[in-house]
Amino acid sequence: MAFTNKDVMDLRAKTGVGMMDCKKALTEADGDMEKAVEILREKGMATSVKRAGKIASQGIVEAYTQGNVAVLLEVNCESDFVARGAQYKDFVVEVAKYIANNDVADVEQVKTAMADLLAETIAKIGEKIDIRRYAKYVVGADTKVDTYIHMGGKIGVAVETSANASDELTHDVALQIAAASPLYVGVADVPAAEVEKEREIQKATALNDEKNANKPPQVIEKMVEGRINKFFKEICLVEQPFVKDPAVAVKQVLKNAGDVQVIKFTRFVMGEGLEKKEENLANEVEEQIAKAKANN
Repeated sequence: MAFTNKDVMDLRAKTGVGMMDCKKALTEADGDMEKAVEILREKGMATSVKRAGKIASQGIVEAYTQGNVAVLLEVNCESDFVARGAQYKDFVVEVAKYIANNDVADVEQVKTAMADLLAETIAKIGEKIDIRRYAKYVVGADTKVDTYIHMGGKIGVAVETSANASDELTHDVALQIAAASPLYVGVADVPAAEVEKEREIQKATALNDEKNANKPPQVIEKMVEGRINKFFKEICLVEQPFVKDPAVAVKQVLKNAGDVQVIKFTRFVMGEGLEKKEENLANEVEEQIAKAKANN
């Protein structure tokens, strides 16, 4: 039975095993997908298959800098114990190095390129591993980049500023982003639809407040605009109070330092938005007992 390149890709996606090994297995199985899976299991690559349905919601965010390139990367696994291990961290660094040294288009391309090492690492560690997302910064003549990792990989930040920023200031901005969780650099970066939606919410809130029942429309509008300004101070980096001196805004600190510009930033929170594994000790014990009985 013949097979196509798509079949090879499907087998790789199903098992997490490298492309060449998948191609060999399909050749040996005469194109039979299920038989190819069995062959891979028999050759000691079963771990990847067994972990395919597991939830990878732990892991680390790693920063890697090489020359004029900086990479921020999140790689997920199943347990915090594995995430703290040297073997897992070595794998994450290797992925970051690949991204730094190659012109990659998206995370799927990274996964394909690292498929063999990924399968090998899964087999050794015994947990599902997922290369989730990355951001790559290339420093130009007029820019500089700093990275910051907080709490051993729970939060990671990369920020690009104009070149006239001092190293200390660029790092302070990275710390600000980690601590204050901005979504945008400045007010101009906030989508108009998001601002309008927030304005409608604040107007409805003001009108529904009995204390404002007899206030004229212009007062309500002024109240809403005040709340919108507060909204900007929460989500816009340069509008936020500076973490080292909350009496001044970040934009004032940047201006005082020679009109430094923040060009862009990335903030990754490990596992953000992923389904979390529910820990149930009783069920876990029962599973271990069942496995022990099955092996006797």
